[in-house]
Amino acid sequence: PTPTRDLDSTETLDQIRAGAAAMAIISEDIMQEDETSPQQQQVAAAKKDTSSTEVEKKEEESKGRQPNSGNGLDLDNYSWAQQLPEVNLTVPVPEGTKGRSVVCEIKKDHLKVGLKGQPPIIDGELHKPVKVEDCFWSIEDGRSLSILLTKRNRSEWWKSVIKGDPEIDTQRAEPESSKLSDLDPETRQTVEKMMFDQRQKQMGLPTSEEMQNQDMLKKLKSQYPDMDFSGMKMPS
Repeated sequence: PTPTRDLDSTETLDQIRAGAAAMAIISEDIMQEDETSPQQQQVAAAKKDTSSTEVEKKEEESKGRQPNSGNGLDLDNYSWAQQLPEVNLTVPVPEGTKGRSVVCEIKKDHLKVGLKGQPPIIDGELHKPVKVEDCFWSIEDGRSLSILLTKRNRSEWWKSVIKGDPEIDTQRAEPESSKLSDLDPETRQTVEKMMFDQRQKQMGLPTSEEMQNQDMLKKLKSQYPDMDFSGMKMPS
């Protein structure tokens, strides 16, 4: 028979001690993980919140800013407002400024505003063309320069006055209902259509153009019942 070997008591005791030490280290690591886990979770949550905020901010900036009460923006060196036919700028100037010291060059697609002998306050390409013959400027109370720009296209909102300046979200622009009666029939019809479409979008309903496309599709289906219009793209 194969001889058996008794375990050395010293060797067994050393193994037990080594195993116990390893278990102690593992237990300590687990406790440390448990202790730091809430902190790590808080840091991770904070990073996630910051990341979400940054994403929302970028999305907001890509859409444009919330317009001021005049459907424009209040910037550092000037403020502006608009209705569909025109844009109004207010440029602060030193009190007592006279018209002869003002530089205001209005071109079809460019605007330069400032005081003689000083760097221009505004100097850049306009967001959209204007009717130069219907544009005006004046000094108000010797403290601000008022500029009226008449749009060439009287049926669209401007996102900014100068290209490259901060833009507004034109979906949030609101026509003044009280002035609809003062508009010509074509512009009034455009404004009313825009107001209707804006209300429809807010309620999750089809816009006037989408409703027209749906009616057109129904007529086509009734006239050509054997045709498949599922892949048809309607004009936008």
